[in-house]
Amino acid sequence: MKVGFNATCFGVRPSGAKQRFVGIYGALVRHLRDVEFVVYEPFDCRVGSWLGDVPNVSVRRTPLASVGRVQRFVAGLGYWPAIFKRETYDLFEGFHLPLVEPGSGRTVLTIHDIRRMHQGWGILERTAYRVAVGRSLRTADHVVTVSETMKEEILGFYPGIPISVIYNGLDASAFAGISATELLAVRRRYGFPEEFVLAVGHLEKRKNYLCLIDAITRLRDGGRSCYLVIIGNDSGERKVLEERIRSARLTGSVKILSGLSDLEVRCAYRLCSLFVFPSSYEGFGIPILEAMAARSPMVLSDIPVFREITQNRGVYFPHQDAEAMAFMIEQVLSSSSERTRLIEYGNHRIRAFDFRSLATQVASLYGSLL
Repeated sequence: MKVGFNATCFGVRPSGAKQRFVGIYGALVRHLRDVEFVVYEPFDCRVGSWLGDVPNVSVRRTPLASVGRVQRFVAGLGYWPAIFKRETYDLFEGFHLPLVEPGSGRTVLTIHDIRRMHQGWGILERTAYRVAVGRSLRTADHVVTVSETMKEEILGFYPGIPISVIYNGLDASAFAGISATELLAVRRRYGFPEEFVLAVGHLEKRKNYLCLIDAITRLRDGGRSCYLVIIGNDSGERKVLEERIRSARLTGSVKILSGLSDLEVRCAYRLCSLFVFPSSYEGFGIPILEAMAARSPMVLSDIPVFREITQNRGVYFPHQDAEAMAFMIEQVLSSSSERTRLIEYGNHRIRAFDFRSLATQVASLYGSLL
């Protein structure tokens, strides 16, 4: 069997989609040793190397860039037809929109969310996006998404498409292996206090950091000293956040950090007193898994996918309510028994997101299609 991966959307920028590809598909190519895998990578990122030196994997460098969706699509109009005249596949999986059709064999499309249906563009752009998404979803022989919440949302727009849920995953051992020396070095490097609240994710509107900063302001005004660390690369919101921090007179209590290494981020999870995830919209929420693996208690916005991942056993707040967010942060920080409960639950729940188990689910899906 020969399987192709259109991995031209992956680049150097960290993302949940990238982490999923490395973890699940890295395990998949080792699990299916008798399958030939071909990875089509962008010219600006060595994606194929992420899967390791595996004899059943070959890599094709393309003239397509990992950044610039429109440019990649236009360039692909000439590139892909020529490729599929020379190579045929039993199955071809894409990881971004629009779906590339190989002309023969079965197609799978993995999609993480459809947030552009709701936010970020005007009505005309959202309508065009809906049409483009619909065409790809209906063309694919099978669609994979990352949560039951996302599956229901997709089916609400496009009823009847064949769709399965395969969760995102995490290598929890990466958090367990951190040494005390590494933790101390990161604490000193970034000046983390003994107690601090942590948030992780790109600096964009849907992450809802403005509301989190307002919650920290309310805690301070109520007499609770609370230090906040936000780790994330800028996606257009950094200046807005920094202005809110200045206007709230929180420059000594809120720190925004970008460009940290994977190890440094893992250390921050291990060092924090509480992890807060205030997003207004997510298709999944990998930072929840990271907090579980780091044995960090957490409080979460009350959106359906967060309840799904945590099986309704977490601590939640309405994402638009800074007062409620502040209250829940205070409650968990003040209760050692609640922190212990959340840590113990997370330590158990993280086992459901093992990459090898998830790769087996992908392999089973492939088998059902061929």
